[in-house]
Amino acid sequence: MIHADMDAFFASVEQREHPELRGRPVIVAGPPPRGVVSAASYEARKFGIRSAMPTSEAMQRCRGVHRVDGNMKLYAEVSKKIRAVFEEFSPEVEPLSLDEAFIDITRSGRVLHGTKEEIGRRLKRRVLEETGLKVSVGIAEVKMVAKIAGDLSKPDGLMIIEPGEGRAFLAPLPLRRLWGVGPVQCERLERRGLRCIGDLAALKEVDAGSELERLRSLARAEDGREVEVSREARSIGEERTFSYDVEDRGRLREVLGQHADAVARRLRKEGLVARVVRLKIKSDEKLDRPGKYRIYTRQVTLAETTDDGRRIAKMACELLQDPSLPQRVRLVGVTAAGLQERGVEPSGQLGLFGAPQPNPLNNALDKIQDRFGSEAIRRGTIAPNEKASPTGQVKRGE
Repeated sequence: MIHADMDAFFASVEQREHPELRGRPVIVAGPPPRGVVSAASYEARKFGIRSAMPTSEAMQRCRGVHRVDGNMKLYAEVSKKIRAVFEEFSPEVEPLSLDEAFIDITRSGRVLHGTKEEIGRRLKRRVLEETGLKVSVGIAEVKMVAKIAGDLSKPDGLMIIEPGEGRAFLAPLPLRRLWGVGPVQCERLERRGLRCIGDLAALKEVDAGSELERLRSLARAEDGREVEVSREARSIGEERTFSYDVEDRGRLREVLGQHADAVARRLRKEGLVARVVRLKIKSDEKLDRPGKYRIYTRQVTLAETTDDGRRIAKMACELLQDPSLPQRVRLVGVTAAGLQERGVEPSGQLGLFGAPQPNPLNNALDKIQDRFGSEAIRRGTIAPNEKASPTGQVKRGE
């Protein structure tokens, strides 16, 4: 099992495209005061800058840092080239994001000559040849161990954990390294006197079928998950962090309309329809963790699936009327979930009456934007977008 993860992907692409930025601290981030860092070059990370950090804090930590707005279209194009390289080694590729994937080289039927180290180095060389970018690689028997090995090898590394050595490799690592162990879960485990993954692996009595039993299995390097070649999108969303707190509901409705159109266009491009519309609101209420604010979500299940932006916007705006939502808003987002292929029922069968006919207006908008860009035309009520950080990600299940 190979885990491959590009090094500081967005920032590295910008340094490749702009030679004057090479060797300099670079962040891909929205503008201050509300912008956040999406990616930081390794030169920037030396100053303690990291993803999800407020742009203003990053610029304080390093006065000479170069901020780039980001180019999701370019990153997606580079991602396709990376994926093509991965598929040279095996058709069994499970993408986790634009720049990260698992590659199963044991079930592909292809004969890959050489040792694991030689295969790993060949993969790194091919990615560099095709993209000019560096990738870190972890190789192990199971997914989780391969991922952790790859993470620990960064930047530009290769780490191999031989069969039977996974548990010993994991034992001294902190609990947070395990999949599914966040701050809250980590605190619960520490209250039990557990300090590292080895302590968790050594637990003798746990309830069968419990979350603790699942985590103990992972701590023992027992991970039976296989590579999922066709990972269907679970949701598609757009969100924006405002440069100031917004109380005007009319302004929020405008932004929701814009996001809904963007989400719907991506649905149509993927041949998908949604049954669930979800609203996300980040309030101005600070939590006890630095840089964190309270988040609210509301959702509605539709009677019929849709890929129409006007309908998605209507549902999102109705959810916005919930009186329990905060008045002052830092971020607003729209997500389409419950996705399925157009004209196919959740059971996998074709719909009785076939796929609903696309809206001619949507088709016209799509054609114009495909030819002239996403800003070429929009509905009259939609204002231009000013994002605090690049989005446009297709969210996928783990």
